[in-house]
This record gives sequence, C-alpha cells and structure tokens, in this order.
Amino acid sequence: MHKTDLTTLSIRWERILGRLRSTFGDTAFKRWLKPIKVDNLSEDGILNLSVPTQFLENWVKDQYLSQIKDLWRMEDASIQDVKIICKNSLSANDVADTSIVADTSEHEFITDPRFTFDTFVVNKTNELAFTASKRMAQGEPLFNPLFLHGGVGLGKTHLMQAIVTELRKNYPHKKVAYLSAEKFMYQFIRAIRDQDTMSFKDKFRNLDVLLVDDIQFIAGKATTQEEFFHTFNDLIDRKCQVVLTADKSPVYLDGIEERVKSRMGWGMVAEVHTTDYELRLGILQSKVENLDTIIENEILEFLALRITSSVRELEGALNRLVAYASLIDISINMEMVQGVLQDILNANNKRVTVEDIQKQVARHYNIKVSDMHSTRRSRNIARPRQMAIFLAKQLTQHSLPEIGRKFGGRDHSTIIHAVNRIEGLIETDNSIRQDMDILKKTLS
Repeated sequence: MHKTDLTTLSIRWERILGRLRSTFGDTAFKRWLKPIKVDNLSEDGILNLSVPTQFLENWVKDQYLSQIKDLWRMEDASIQDVKIICKNSLSANDVADTSIVADTSEHEFITDPRFTFDTFVVNKTNELAFTASKRMAQGEPLFNPLFLHGGVGLGKTHLMQAIVTELRKNYPHKKVAYLSAEKFMYQFIRAIRDQDTMSFKDKFRNLDVLLVDDIQFIAGKATTQEEFFHTFNDLIDRKCQVVLTADKSPVYLDGIEERVKSRMGWGMVAEVHTTDYELRLGILQSKVENLDTIIENEILEFLALRITSSVRELEGALNRLVAYASLIDISINMEMVQGVLQDILNANNKRVTVEDIQKQVARHYNIKVSDMHSTRRSRNIARPRQMAIFLAKQLTQHSLPEIGRKFGGRDHSTIIHAVNRIEGLIETDNSIRQDMDILKKTLS
C-alpha cells in the first residue's frame, strides 16, 4: 500500500466529489459519480477507483475520467494516473476475468450500446479504420491482425466494442476475448503467482478472436511481451482473428521488441486520424438527434470549431450543456455555452498554432519558415508547405481562408488543393505517411 492511507484518500475523494457535483449537477452526480469508491493506491502512484458495474465503468471512463484525473492531481501531485475498475459481487479473481467472453452464447459481455458501427460517424479521417473493423467483425478479413492506432478519444475503443457487438450478433458461438493490455498483463502475472500458467495459456490460445486495447502498455515489460508474442503467433497460425489498438503505429512503439512490432504490422495497420471540422460537426449532429432537446446548428458549429482535441471531450462538452440546461430549465444559447464550457474552451485555445506547425515542418524538412509564405514552387518547398497546410486544417480551429492568409495570402482553392493532395499521398506514399505521423506526434 502507498504511504497515503485509505482514510486520507477517501477524505480527498469526498472533496473531489463536491467539485464534480458543482460542475456536472445533482442528476449526473447521483447517477454516475456517487457510486464511485476509492479502492487503493499502488506503490507506483496508480490510484484505483471502483464502480459496481461494467456499464458504469465504461460510462465514467468516457465522460468523466479526464476531469477526475485533473482534480486528483490537484489534491495529490504524487498520483501518476487514475484507473476506473469494475467490482461487483464476484470474487476478486472473477472480476479480473470479466473482460473474457469464453462463449458468447453462454457468457454475458456487457458493452455500452452506444458503441456500434451504426453510431460511429465516418469521414475521410477514419474511413479506412472503420471499413477494416467492419470487415473483421463480419468474418471476412483480408488481413490479420488488424492494428488500429491514433490519439486519445478519437474512436479506437468505439470500433473495438463495435466489433465485439457485431461478432456477438453474427457468430454467437465464437470464443471472443476483449480486454486491455493492462488486464492481459495482470492476469498473466496472477497466473505466474498462482503457478497456473497452463490455464492462462489455454484460456487465450483457444480463442477464435482476441481484441486487445492499448497494446503500448506492455512496453518495457519483457516477460509479458514474451507471452503475448507466443499467444499472438499461436492464434495467427490457427487463422484466428486478432485486433489491437495503440496510440501510435507499430514501428513507433518504443520499448516493444522488434519481433513483436514486426508481427503487429503483418496485417492491416489503420490510423484513426485527428478529427477535422466536418467530422466533429457530424458527430454532434448525430448525438443531438438522439437527445430529447433542441440545439441550434450555430451552437453545434461553434463547438465543432472550438473543441478540437478529441471526440471524447467534444461529446463530454455536449453532455454537460444538456445536463446544465435540464437542471436549470433553460434553453441552450451561446452565452450559456461560453459560461458552462469556459474551462474546455480556454484549454482548447492553448492548442497548437499555425505558427507552431510552420516552425516544426520547416525544421523537419530543413527549410526556412519564410518559405511557408513565399511564392516558390520547387518541390522541396511546395510539398512541406502543403504538409503544413494540411496539419493546420487538422490541428487548429482556423477556417480555410484564415489558413490561406497565414500562408502568404493564398486563396481558398489553393488551400483545398493542398489538403486534398496530402490526403491522397498519405494513402499511397509510405514516406509521406511516416513524415505525417512524426510531425503529428512532435506537435502533440
């Protein structure tokens, strides 16, 4: 146990709950936040909070975990991370295994009903990942494994849960396991401790489909990587399907053995790109259609323009607005939006700027920042400039005319051409795709 005792942690959690109640209101507090309990704080500063159901775990992670982490760090700077875990009436050993579906015809697998392919909004930023996931779920993969990568809150977990839901519907007797890399490691460690590694191997190597979230978690953990490597090979050799997610492409995963990275990249590697304005607006419009409320399109456009970090934060902002309007019994207007979402809007104002992008791209390609504004059209200048324009559209809230002005007064059509050109090259040119991955990660 960490030097901070459970009583002290519980007192701090009560203070945090008070702040969460003030932010999200009584209804959200009673329904989603009040059931959360402090479980333990590990020696390496990982705080575990427990909830009684899998559904509640998914919902809290999706809607509130970011704010909870921020508040805990304000209370105790030694806390490195906060985890939400499901604990119910099952034994501790059983709880650790609730992510496993041994046979979907006999064992219940609880997923959030929102996370289906039908509720996933598709555009160019995620089309490949969506199509590959759906093909995998329909039992018609042309590739194995499927490796999805991208930043936090862009939809990787949504696609994973949609795959599981589709598999349950189409192939109810398939043996499926869906879990995080962290849970895979913890179950393996427990098997070693209990001298029962054969049961662990039998459980995972007799599956039809294995889905593992956040595979970067096993970086630097040699023994877990060894076991995962053999499990992975065994499943692939038996023509079983494997789906993995990570925060970056396999080739950029630090702390992962080369042989493991090589196997991960065998099949289809698909990036869930940073959202653009059109996708963010589409997501908001889709969510509003399923809400018992009216929100003017002007407000949705404002949110899509200003909240650019992740889909999760965007949806959380919308949920906060709807909850506030319901509790106060007022309509959602622009003044209320700017007041209720002040913290989120301010945070997004501090995001990467066009100037940041221009400097980083110039440094990457060894050209001058002034070349970004010049009229020079030589390939070694024009291509980096197009890359910077594409990134400006992806990573900032500026409109296309605004971006054009920041690139030497270029007109709207020139900016569109640059964006479309880079979008095409990312799909066909491996070196451009790798450069874009590096630039995005550096700017992040």
